[in-house]
Amino acid sequence: MEEYENDIILSLRNITKIYPGVIALSDVSIDFKRGEIHAIVGENGAGKSTLIKTITGAVSFDDGIITIDGATFDSISPIQAREHGVEAIYQEYNLVEALSAAENICYGKKYGRFVNYPVMRKVAQDLFDQFKIDIDPDAIVRELSSAKMQIIEIAKAVSKGAKILIMDEPSAPLTVNEIDLMMNIVRKLKSDGVTILYISHRLDEIFKLADQVSVFRDGKYIATKNVANTNRSELIKLMVGRELAEEYPKRTMESGEIALELKNLSGNGVEGISLKAHRGEIVGLAGLVGAGRSEIMRVVYGYEKKQSGQVLVYGKEVEINNCHDAMMHGIGLVTEDRKREGCFLMMDVRWNIIFAALRQISNRLVVDVKKEKEITTSFKGKLKIRTPNMEQLVMNLSGGNQQKIIVARVLAAGLDILIFDEPTRGIDVGAKKEIYELMNELCMEGKTIIMISSDMEELLGMSDRIVVLYEKQYVGEIEKEDFSQERVLSMASGMLPTRDLGRREL
Repeated sequence: MEEYENDIILSLRNITKIYPGVIALSDVSIDFKRGEIHAIVGENGAGKSTLIKTITGAVSFDDGIITIDGATFDSISPIQAREHGVEAIYQEYNLVEALSAAENICYGKKYGRFVNYPVMRKVAQDLFDQFKIDIDPDAIVRELSSAKMQIIEIAKAVSKGAKILIMDEPSAPLTVNEIDLMMNIVRKLKSDGVTILYISHRLDEIFKLADQVSVFRDGKYIATKNVANTNRSELIKLMVGRELAEEYPKRTMESGEIALELKNLSGNGVEGISLKAHRGEIVGLAGLVGAGRSEIMRVVYGYEKKQSGQVLVYGKEVEINNCHDAMMHGIGLVTEDRKREGCFLMMDVRWNIIFAALRQISNRLVVDVKKEKEITTSFKGKLKIRTPNMEQLVMNLSGGNQQKIIVARVLAAGLDILIFDEPTRGIDVGAKKEIYELMNELCMEGKTIIMISSDMEELLGMSDRIVVLYEKQYVGEIEKEDFSQERVLSMASGMLPTRDLGRREL
C-alpha cells in the first residue's frame, strides 16, 4: 500500500478490540485511498462489523490509532468521526419513514432560525439531479422502494459533507436493475473524490465496482488486492483460509411424489399462483422485488389469509389459517428477516432451536431436559452451528449461525416441506457453502424445498426447476436444462423468452 501513501485519507494502525472471550480485531493496520472504492470482505465473524464501528466511533477500540484526513485519534466518538467526514449506511436504513425525502436528507438542519422547507426541498432536488434520479422531494419515505430509500441515505450522507462513506451490504434488498443504479451513483461519488468502503458478500459486485479489496479473517487483516489483479477463487481462499470445493453441491436423487401443490392460490395481493413441488426437489421461486414471491409463501405458511384457491399436501387439500396449521401439515418457513421474524435474539441458542418442538418433548408443562439436550446438541453438530455454548444469546452470533439456528428449529419440529426465503442473504461464502450442503442433504432425506432467492447464481446453481412470478402473477417455469440468467430475467421482467433472447438488450 506504499504506492498510495501520499493519498491516504483513512489509516488504521494496530487496532485491537477485545470483547469478553472474543478478539474481534487483532492488531489491524490498513489504509484507504482518497477517491477509491475499497471493498471489505470476509466470513461472518471476520471482524468487518467491528471495523466499521471503530471507524465511525460507535465502538471504542482497546489499542491502536486511527488517522482521518490528517487528524489522529487514540479514541474517537461518533461526533468526531462525522466532523471529519465519516458517514455510514447500514443494512437497516436509518430513515424516519413518516417524513418526506427532503426532511430525511436535511434532518437536524434548519437553514435559518426556523425550519425552511423550500430550502430543504431545493437541497434534496439538487442532490437527486446530481445523481440523475427521479425522486419527488416531498414523497413520504415509507411509500418509496428500497432502492429509493438507499438513494436517500446516500443523499443524506453527501449533504453532510461525507468524505468517507461506509456502505454495509448496500445491494441486499435491491433488484438487478436497482443494483446497477446504485453502482452508478457510487461511481459518481468516487469521481467527486469520496472514498467508499464497500462491505459485501456478493463477489460479482466487487469485481464490477471496486478498485481495491481487503480480506479479513478471524478478526485479522489478511491482505489487500487490486481487483484487476485477483479473482474469485483467490479471494475465497483468503477469506476461508482454504480451498472451497465446487460452490453448488450436485444432487443425484430423483424427485418423488408431489409434496406440495398450489392450485390457483390467491391472497396477500398475489393472484392465481399454481405450482408443484416434489419430494427431494428444490423449486426456485424467481421474480423482481415486489413480484409476490414472499407474499404467496406467507399465505402458504399461514402468515397471511388465503382469498381463494387450494393448497394440497401429498395430494390432500388442507386448510391453513395460521402458522400452527401450516406446521401441523409439515410446512416450515425459514424467513428472510432472521433478526425481526426468525430469531429470538434476546434468548439463548437452546431456546431458539427447541421452541417449535416443545410439544414433542414436554409432558404437560414439564420439559424433558434429556430430550431437549439430545435434540439441541444433535442439530448443533449436524448444522455446524458455531457457538461457545448453548446458553449464548443468539444476538451475539453471526448471521450465518443465526440462519442455521432457524433451520435447526424447523427441522427439530419434524417438518418436511421447507420454504427458504433468501436463505443466504447477508452471510459469507463459507456459511453459504454449508447452507447449500445442508439443503442438499435435506433433499436426499426426501424433504421438499421451495427457495426464494434474489441471487441469480444461487437460483441457477441450487434449483431443480424455477417458477417465475411477475407483478404478483405466475409467468411460467423453467426446467434445469433450459436454465439461463437471460431467460429468468426476461420472464421476471414481463418479457417471454424468445429464440433470439441472447441478442436482446434486457
